Amino acid sequence: MHNKEVNCFVSGCTCPLVGRTLPEVELDVSHNDELGKIRLSSLLGKWVVLFFYPADFTFVCPTELEELAAHYKEFQKLNVEVVSVSTDTAFTHKAWHDSSPAIGKVQYPMAADHNGKLSRMLGVYIEEEGLSLRGTFIVNPEGVIKSVEIHDNSIGRSAKETLRKLQAAQYVATHAGQVCPASWEPGAETLTPGVDLVGKI
Repeated sequence: MHNKEVNCFVSGCTCPLVGRTLPEVELDVSHNDELGKIRLSSLLGKWVVLFFYPADFTFVCPTELEELAAHYKEFQKLNVEVVSVSTDTAFTHKAWHDSSPAIGKVQYPMAADHNGKLSRMLGVYIEEEGLSLRGTFIVNPEGVIKSVEIHDNSIGRSAKETLRKLQAAQYVATHAGQVCPASWEPGAETLTPGVDLVGKI
């Protein structure tokens, strides 16, 4: 989240998002029944899941956010902060949290990208609708994006799969030279790439 990386996002760069440093942005937020602000740089030192969704008071969105809330403590135990993001305002987030049984379970920050700035930077903004696609970004403690998942808004995501991918990202970050095969979960075998494996998998 350094200034030299921000320019890469605002200059129309078409390089892949994975491996790029998260841009520095400040967002309004609704969290713990209070309204405030959050700077992405304040999250450095933790793993982060940025969870974009199209809008409050909709249909698929509450099912996703409720499921994410059910796994929030598991994320926290892994030194992960979850931040949901939509183009609504923080006031709307709070009203939704106060009125919806599903969203009332949310304990993670709900950020408001009401001008679409961050959504545009991360390639999930729908210009003609003023809404975000369903985008999930896993970011390491140094602010580097390690995983990107973007869905059509009619397709809901799996919090369990987000948690699994986060665990895989953490594993390879602390086990140099090893990689996680398909559907890897903690405790399963990993692979160490080398000439001896070529054509044998």
